[in-house]
Amino acid sequence: MQNFIYHNPTKIIFGVNTINQLKDNLPRVKILFLYGSGSIKKNETYQKVINNLANHDFIEVGGVAPNPDFDFAVEITKTIKEKNIDFILAVGGGSVIDCAKFLAIAAKYDGDLNDIILGDNAETVTPLPFGVISTLPATGSEMNSGSVMSYKGNKVGVFNSNNYPVFSILDPCLTLSLPKHYIGNGVVDAYVHVLEQYLTFPQSAPLQDRFSESILKTLIEVGPKTYMEPQNLEHRASMFWCTTMALNNLIGVGVESDWSTHALGHQLTSMYGIDHARTLALVWSKNMRLRKENKMEKMLQYGQRVFGINETDNDLAFELTLKATDDFFESLGVPTTFTSYPEVEDDLGFKMMSRLKALKMNTLGEKDDLNIMKIMQIFKL
Repeated sequence: MQNFIYHNPTKIIFGVNTINQLKDNLPRVKILFLYGSGSIKKNETYQKVINNLANHDFIEVGGVAPNPDFDFAVEITKTIKEKNIDFILAVGGGSVIDCAKFLAIAAKYDGDLNDIILGDNAETVTPLPFGVISTLPATGSEMNSGSVMSYKGNKVGVFNSNNYPVFSILDPCLTLSLPKHYIGNGVVDAYVHVLEQYLTFPQSAPLQDRFSESILKTLIEVGPKTYMEPQNLEHRASMFWCTTMALNNLIGVGVESDWSTHALGHQLTSMYGIDHARTLALVWSKNMRLRKENKMEKMLQYGQRVFGINETDNDLAFELTLKATDDFFESLGVPTTFTSYPEVEDDLGFKMMSRLKALKMNTLGEKDDLNIMKIMQIFKL
């Protein structure tokens, strides 16, 4: 295990009806209330937020799209500066939260905002403070400092080590109106977040491994229950906490992580508009099979500890573990084969190779063992 510093300043306000604590956690400053396409107006969330903002000076901006767009965020940045906004309140799923994170950096940056996307300039500013009300358990963005933005047809990560939410309200009641489609996506998204950090190679980090395995096993237990019983608050609350713990950096301290499945999945989303979690389910097992030699030891551990696979033939155990994972994704209504997406073209492998070369992503993975030729095999239809 490597040396590490772990710092996570986000205050988590978790549980039923905790949205009512919003007013007590908001600063007395001018606030930007940021939300998405308006789904929060179809349930009680919007009005509950407005009620909590009654004694605060605020403006509201909606319209944040899934995979938030850089140009859209640039326009909101102008509003933040013109209106002297001091605090951002993001209400929604990962896209709204990620957009808020970008805005928090952009609002305090005096140069060309393209520099935030294209270089390391995002790390040079002290971001504007922001708070979160998460309405979609999935991304874990409510308790970390990273965000992903759409920029000229690509998905690009934006990072600032000080860009954590001041607080995040995780009220499972606000997620009850989500369609089953989003529940399945959320479970798969969180599950692969854990796998990307856990399923690498032995690193003498047994506690991180056990933390990861406990999240995976809990998602296997409560994910299908939440999917089949979407109004069950107990299941929903457990799922919500799992999705947050999956990506608040705790399980990844002191160890190398992979993130190649995410890197490739992001490109599928930008090319075809396939939901982020669904791209992960498409890529993951194919990715692992191509890197079998370097993944074998942790895959055997994963299969045995999480799925109870005790097969003595390592090759068979490896395949059974891949199948068990894919079967779990499929049980949540999330396909694992490209044939489920007729919009994907036969020449996907060549298109992906050209895109990754342009992005200078010639190798991926914790050991740089996933090269362009192997990536083409993942997308060979």
